[in-house]
Amino acid sequence: MRSGRGAWALIAPAMLAAAPGSAQTARPMLDYTAAAAIRDGCIAWAGERGLSVAVAVYDEAGRLIAFAHMDGAASAVGEFAMWKGRSAATIHFPSAETAKWGNGPPGLATWEGGLPFFAADGTALGGVGVSGAASAEDTACGAAGIAAAALKSTAE
Repeated sequence: MRSGRGAWALIAPAMLAAAPGSAQTARPMLDYTAAAAIRDGCIAWAGERGLSVAVAVYDEAGRLIAFAHMDGAASAVGEFAMWKGRSAATIHFPSAETAKWGNGPPGLATWEGGLPFFAADGTALGGVGVSGAASAEDTACGAAGIAAAALKSTAE
């Protein structure tokens, strides 16, 4: 048995050296710091205007990364914010746009307040959903959060 291990110890480094360096291209990904900046930027914007909202920030794969439900916001708005944010994150379109598409697949948000966001190179990173204020204010709040994280709300 020892000789088998010894041979493997000699062969393994050669096999690893022959393997390609990377099988996947690196791409920007949303991290918690950026997601928290989006959430906190939106909460600050809402607070300055006396609004109470819920904010949900998702990565591009549809995983919830950061969430807040402000005091005074109705209980249901948290679920609405999550619906809008996940839709924007995975479809890469604002919910104001997907609302025009009519009844679509499950999870497609049909109320304004969900915005996708992108890295500087146009790579989709995720989406933010806001609910609890008027639709235009929900959208403006999400945009303020995206700006606070120094990200873009369009791929261009």
